[in-house]
Amino acid sequence: MPKIYEYLGLFFFFYANEHLPVHVHVSVAEFESKFELRFENGKLKEVGVKKVKGKMPLEPKTEKEAVRFIKKYHPGIVEKWKQFFVENKKVKCEVINKL
Repeated sequence: MPKIYEYLGLFFFFYANEHLPVHVHVSVAEFESKFELRFENGKLKEVGVKKVKGKMPLEPKTEKEAVRFIKKYHPGIVEKWKQFFVENKKVKCEVINKL
């Protein structure tokens, strides 16, 4: 379960057995949601939010902050996805303190 970003107490990570589409899990305390990155013509069109089975979803304010982060850092998320799942490389966690 590689952690790829830490931002204001939010942890952004992949599960090791993931699948397309590119997505990232975000957790804080006992809450976790899955965010799918949806592209059109090579540009991020939207970030879809899904519940994770057996987990309580992020609270609305936290979910909104996670989406803001993902919109800004989506190129890094995609690159880390490629490194981990395509190139089978380890990815480094980055700690971000402000957008």
